[in-house]
Amino acid sequence: MSLTQLLAQGGPVMYVLLLLSVLACAIVLLKLWQFFLCGQRRHAFIEPVLGALQRNDVALSARMLQEVRSPVARVMLTAVTCSGDPAMGTANVEAEIARVGSAEIRTLESFLRGLSAIAHLSPLLGLFGTVTGMIRAFMQVQTAGDRVQVSMLAGGIWEALLTTAFGLAVALPAMAAYYLLEGEVDRTRAVMKDASVRVLTHFGRKAASGVPEAAGGRGEDYDGL
Repeated sequence: MSLTQLLAQGGPVMYVLLLLSVLACAIVLLKLWQFFLCGQRRHAFIEPVLGALQRNDVALSARMLQEVRSPVARVMLTAVTCSGDPAMGTANVEAEIARVGSAEIRTLESFLRGLSAIAHLSPLLGLFGTVTGMIRAFMQVQTAGDRVQVSMLAGGIWEALLTTAFGLAVALPAMAAYYLLEGEVDRTRAVMKDASVRVLTHFGRKAASGVPEAAGGRGEDYDGL
């Protein structure tokens, strides 16, 4: 049986699930392309920059960071430029790093909520299609009266179950992709925290109250430190 026939047998819910599967694929491809373009995994520059700071060559470290396309580089550049400004207090430096870090994390997290919604809604839509399909099947059985046949009921049931199967087929890869992409964002958040703390420590900007924990979940702002 072809895909077109399966969609027709499953009813309107199948077309909604097909649309969601296309959207999920588009989001995953978009996020992979975005991560590639922004240099989300580009971290080799961190140690050379910190080495330049150890030699007290702040201008060289800032110039190196400006040449790198990476969200971590932008947070480190903010930490270097703000920490080197004697007019800025430690609280203001931390606030600026947090602002830039939060903006970078929000960019990396864009569209992930939509992917999560697709992963959670697809099984429910599939179940909804199954329930409505079973209702139609039993209505046909009731209409047939004494002429009811086992094949009539069995055919209605397997057609109804198509939507549940299709819903799970959409949800499983979407959920797996969501957790993989979210893990990449969390990894970047951790690298941002580590790099910014090392820069602040070099400039003696560590807060007296200690270093707060980085944001741990989706939707939370990067606290910069």
